[in-house]
Amino acid sequence: MTDTTPARLLKLLSLLQTPREWPGGELAERLDVTPRTIRRDIDRLRELGYPVEASRGSAGGYRLVAGAALPPLVLDDEEAVAIAVGLRAGAGHAIEGVDEASVRALAKLEQVLPARLRHRVSALQTATVPLTRGDGSTIDPRTLTTLASAATGQERLRFAYRSGDGTETRRQVEPYRLVSTGRRWYLMAYDLLREDWRTFRVDRVSEPFATGARFTPRPLPVEGGGEDGGGGGAEDAARYFARSMAGRQPELRLDVWFAAPAEFVAARLPPTLGVPESVPGPDGENAGGENSGNACRLRSSCTDSLEWVALRLALVDCEFTVQGPPELVEHLGRLGARLTRAAGAPR
Repeated sequence: MTDTTPARLLKLLSLLQTPREWPGGELAERLDVTPRTIRRDIDRLRELGYPVEASRGSAGGYRLVAGAALPPLVLDDEEAVAIAVGLRAGAGHAIEGVDEASVRALAKLEQVLPARLRHRVSALQTATVPLTRGDGSTIDPRTLTTLASAATGQERLRFAYRSGDGTETRRQVEPYRLVSTGRRWYLMAYDLLREDWRTFRVDRVSEPFATGARFTPRPLPVEGGGEDGGGGGAEDAARYFARSMAGRQPELRLDVWFAAPAEFVAARLPPTLGVPESVPGPDGENAGGENSGNACRLRSSCTDSLEWVALRLALVDCEFTVQGPPELVEHLGRLGARLTRAAGAPR
């Protein structure tokens, strides 16, 4: 290749990544080369793994199609900014369905963004007011990308941490994995000072700093877990996380009736609260009638706080009756009385 060939290939690839078919003559005109050079460049892209399809005839041309593997993408400035802002928004608010893969993608993208584009991404996000559901904590995406990069690179971390009772501490850890529950992010790590494994809420982490010191991942203390530390860790991480979280909050055994179809309720409840089933109403009024199926029942267990569960039940936006647990019934009674007073307050 000549010195100008790599730059020309990148420009050609950028054109082909737009969803259209490009005639060879138009590509040659755009890149100021001959059609023969375009054909050679297309062959080079194919050798690099880009599936470029050619159609014959006077109206034929070239287009990029889906292949068996994902080759590198070429983004222009506006595309890179748009993707980075979208990933930051999703990761920062822990939206359901946006998991660790989004954070890994954001970490990779921000690592290669030029300084001018990083500034544009930060400025755009700072000037934007997000509309969130209010049931999760917002997180600085830079914190997530720092944690994700350190865990992937097996690099020790230092950060400030605020516990649930407000105690401030400094931690030095060997990060193992980030876990998303749909509304919160957690960091699983080995705490070097306490010489034990810990699970940290990421929204309570501040000033994260990768020290540059490398480490060999330790095996998680789970029964039947892998001993290689780094390989096959997803199942081990899930088991350890579930066990560590179960010890933090008492288990709530939910028994709730909803005056709405199961599909309606399931679409408005987070999966962590379970799946409702269609049943007659709590007094049997829908049993066998024409409205049968217009009620459902949720029976499941969770370790979330009473406050959050009560909020999510109310957000379903239909009539519901809580049969248990008693502490949730009591909390809803107090909450309902408070809201009633608020609605009747003099203006």
